[in-house]
Amino acid sequence: MDIIELLKSAFLGVVEGITEWLPISSTGHLILVDEFVKLNVTPEFWNMFQVVIQLGAILAVCVLFFHELNPFSPSKGKTGRRDTWKLWGKIVLGCIPAAVVGIPLDDFMEEHLYNSVVVAAALIVYGIAFIVIENWRASRRRRMIESDELAVGRPAGAHFAPRPADAAATVDEDTDFGSITTLEDLSFKTAFGIGCFQILSLIPGTSRSGSTIIGGLLLGCTRAVASKFTFFLAVPVMFGASALKLVKYVLFDGGTFGTNELAIMAVGCLTAFVVSLIAIRWLMNFVRRHDFKGFGVYRIILGVLVLLYFLVLRPMGIL
Repeated sequence: MDIIELLKSAFLGVVEGITEWLPISSTGHLILVDEFVKLNVTPEFWNMFQVVIQLGAILAVCVLFFHELNPFSPSKGKTGRRDTWKLWGKIVLGCIPAAVVGIPLDDFMEEHLYNSVVVAAALIVYGIAFIVIENWRASRRRRMIESDELAVGRPAGAHFAPRPADAAATVDEDTDFGSITTLEDLSFKTAFGIGCFQILSLIPGTSRSGSTIIGGLLLGCTRAVASKFTFFLAVPVMFGASALKLVKYVLFDGGTFGTNELAIMAVGCLTAFVVSLIAIRWLMNFVRRHDFKGFGVYRIILGVLVLLYFLVLRPMGIL
C-alpha cells in the first residue's frame, strides 16, 4: 500500500468535499487537479474514482439533514411525515430530467466534453451568470422596496424599523430575496424546473450545485432554499451516478478492486465526507448574509487561468 497514493487520494477528497457544494464545479476541479496530482491508477479507475468519491460528500448531507429527510423520525407527527414524503416527491421529480438526458449521453460526454477548454468555458459562462443574476435580483428588490414605501406614504429610501430580536428569521431579508422562503413553499412545478436546470451540470465545469442554485434563484427561491434543495437533489443523483460508474467499471471496463484501489477509494470518500460536513455548514451560514457574486468572480478568474495554462503555458513548455 503506497502512502503517497493515499495522501493524493486524501487531497482529492478535500477538493471534492469543498467544490461539490460550493457552486464552482467539483468535476471541473478534479480534472484540473489531475494535471498536477496524478493518482498512479488506470484511466478506467480514475474515471470511476472522480465520480464515486462523491459518495463521501453525499453521506455528509444524509448525516447533517437526517431528521429533515427521514419520514420515519419518531419526533415527527402525521403532518411532519406527510411533509417529508412530499419533500421526497419533489426531490425525485427534480432528478428525472438529468437522469433522462444524462444516462444515455454519459459515454458521449465523457469522451468529448471532459477537457480543459470545455471546463474553462463553463467556469467563465456560469461565473458571469451568477453576477448577472445577483445584480438583477438586487435591482428587482430595490424597485419593490421603493414601490412599497411609496404605497404607504414613506419617502423612497427611508429605512424600515428594525425587526425585533425574536423575529430573526432563517433568512436575512436585507440580503436574500425570493418568494419561496421555505421548502414547504417550493411547489412540485418549481422543483421540476430546478431539475431541468440540473441538466446543465452534465457539462463538466458547470457545477451541479451551481446550475441548480441558478435555477432556484431564477424561479423565485431565496439563496438558502435554493442551496438546501440543491443538497437534497444531490442524494439520489450522486448515488445513481456513482452506481452507474461502478457498474461500468466492473462489468464493461473489466476493472477490479485490489487492496490499493480499495484503500484509495476509502481514503478519498472518508476525507470528502469530513470536509463536506464543514463546507455545507459554512455555505448555509454564508448564503444568509452574502450573495453568490464572489463565486462568480472566482469562476471567471479560474476559467481564464485554465485557458492560459492549457492553451499557452503548457504548449510552450513553461509549466
